[in-house]
Amino acid sequence: MTNPLSQVRSTRDTRIDVIRAIALITIFVNHVPGNPFEVLTSKNFGFSDAAEAFVLISGVSAGLAYGLKFRPGARLATALKMWRRVGVLYLAQLGTTMATLGIFSFFALHYGAPELLEKINIGPVMEDTAAALVGIVTFGHQLGYNNILSMYAGVLLLLPALLLIGSRAGLLHMVAASGALWLAAGLFRLGPPNFPNEGVWFLNPLSWQFLFVIGLAATMHVKRGGKLPVHPWMIGTAAAYLVLSLAWVQVPLWGIDTSMGLPSVLTGFDKTYLSGPRLLHVLAAAYLIAVLPQISGLARRPTNNPLAVMGRHALPVFVTGTILSMVAQAWRLVHEPSIATDIAIVAAGIGAHFALAYYIEWYRGLVRGSKSVPAGPEVFMGPPLRPAHHSRPHRAKPEMA
Repeated sequence: MTNPLSQVRSTRDTRIDVIRAIALITIFVNHVPGNPFEVLTSKNFGFSDAAEAFVLISGVSAGLAYGLKFRPGARLATALKMWRRVGVLYLAQLGTTMATLGIFSFFALHYGAPELLEKINIGPVMEDTAAALVGIVTFGHQLGYNNILSMYAGVLLLLPALLLIGSRAGLLHMVAASGALWLAAGLFRLGPPNFPNEGVWFLNPLSWQFLFVIGLAATMHVKRGGKLPVHPWMIGTAAAYLVLSLAWVQVPLWGIDTSMGLPSVLTGFDKTYLSGPRLLHVLAAAYLIAVLPQISGLARRPTNNPLAVMGRHALPVFVTGTILSMVAQAWRLVHEPSIATDIAIVAAGIGAHFALAYYIEWYRGLVRGSKSVPAGPEVFMGPPLRPAHHSRPHRAKPEMA
């Protein structure tokens, strides 16, 4: 029997899948706050966290999936494919939101803990259900730890317009337009509005699209035959920035005023508007991974590597991880946390990530196999037999040439 894992195209760059899988695991661990593994995640070693890595990788993947296909004669079809993906993300966001509400409501009722209904922005749903439901279906009201998919959907909505700029004026103009939108959003606090609460989305797509577009543009540049610049001073600067951010987080140095009279989008650490230090941190790390084979080679795994398998099925794994992390959060809020239970919770959640990925891989291989099985010989039964007393002599007809 053919192993379905071996049917994955050998030309696939597994580094993207492996890094994406690591980001998925990290997001899950971070979404169960207070567990002992949280201190080991990337947010404790620099300004950015797994969300930035996930979005950058998504931009790289979009460059492979859509970037080179967005050309005259195929622009509309490619844009419709992106927007169809937006529809999938919309339903996934609604699904995780309703699952989260159900999970916290169950624990609140079962354990007599109504305070759970004040956590992670559930309060407005209880206080003004009608308005909150309008907010939920329009993404104006988002629960805590349920923000990434809505932001990703917003970015994909914008992407055809940015790709149109890139196809007509060049990739540099596309990145410049994206950067201008990022800067304007940060300076003027622009973004999709919350409802019924004030403010903008926690992860503002007008800001985060810049990181996504950088990943997309870099991928398109390389696929067109270009190369990323490799200079010792760039490598040294990127490494120095990573060391600085590590020291900043570990010492810590958060109390130092770094504004220098400049806008916070350039000098702050705001996640909503993806401030400059966070953006530069993830780009510095990505640059070193991309240009140093000693580092990128670590992520180049066989296609049947568990991390590569998980990374190929990011959306269903992410949705499942989000729901499991909500169960874990609610459980920890009504039970006395312990290291043993935290280890069990995190291990079970990560194990479920891998189990789902392997199930999807197996199922798709099964479907491919069923389509390749040749049909059996067709059996011709002929006309029904007539009773003997109705039979007539048969006169053969000449065959037509």
